[in-house]
Amino acid sequence: MTPCLADYKSFEFTDGPWTRTVFRRGNGPAVILIHEIPGLHPLVVRLADRIAEAGMTVYLPSLFGEPGRPFSPSYQLRSSAAVICVRREFSVWATDRSSPIVEWLRALARQAQRECGGRGVGAIGLCLTGGFTLAMMTEPTVIAPVLGEPSLPLAVGSARKRAIDASPKEIACVRERLAAENLSMIGLRFRNDPFVPEERFEMLRREFGERFEAIELDPEDANPNGPKPAHSVLTLHLRDEDPEGPTRKAEARVIAFFRHRLGVSGA
Repeated sequence: MTPCLADYKSFEFTDGPWTRTVFRRGNGPAVILIHEIPGLHPLVVRLADRIAEAGMTVYLPSLFGEPGRPFSPSYQLRSSAAVICVRREFSVWATDRSSPIVEWLRALARQAQRECGGRGVGAIGLCLTGGFTLAMMTEPTVIAPVLGEPSLPLAVGSARKRAIDASPKEIACVRERLAAENLSMIGLRFRNDPFVPEERFEMLRREFGERFEAIELDPEDANPNGPKPAHSVLTLHLRDEDPEGPTRKAEARVIAFFRHRLGVSGA
């Protein structure tokens, strides 16, 4: 076990053709945190730690990469190539469907709800997985989705810039649930991020109206030591040393959203 995951218990979770390791920590209602490329690195675990410390049980599925391995540009490059070119669980180009692994994540949400109880399950995806939480909402237990810099489909061409990795049927289901159950969602991105174009957030505003809360930050607010361009609001580009800065405020908003929606005591 790598040091950043030392406080987590791990288990193997199987649904359909896939088995993945899941790390779990905390008490209270469940939040599924789906990591970004290159994998479950320490800055993703830092976010998970803060969710757990805020009174929730955080589930960290490891979908690719090496759990706990620190981020590096070479690690990111190798992981990106493997996911885009090899892994069939992920639909990186499609404009009208979600990735197959989303069905596995829905099953994990059902198990998390059985284990933790409460009103339902929160879910946050990051980068490549940022839009997964939208499609996960066809599972009724998922009631608090956060889309962290949703980067699929890859923004090549105007049609893909305006799209997200969910089918029309999934989008319609989410729209109905948001209204019928008085739910909402959060999306985060840095402005001018080529991986998360403005057209994608405009589409989300158009589809979901006021139930979509957009947190869009200036690239100047990003951690200057992170890779370029500014992209990962809550991990690589979070300015941890500035608790009053925009990225830490975005992190606090996401955690408060989960606490409120999931009914954590004192929220």
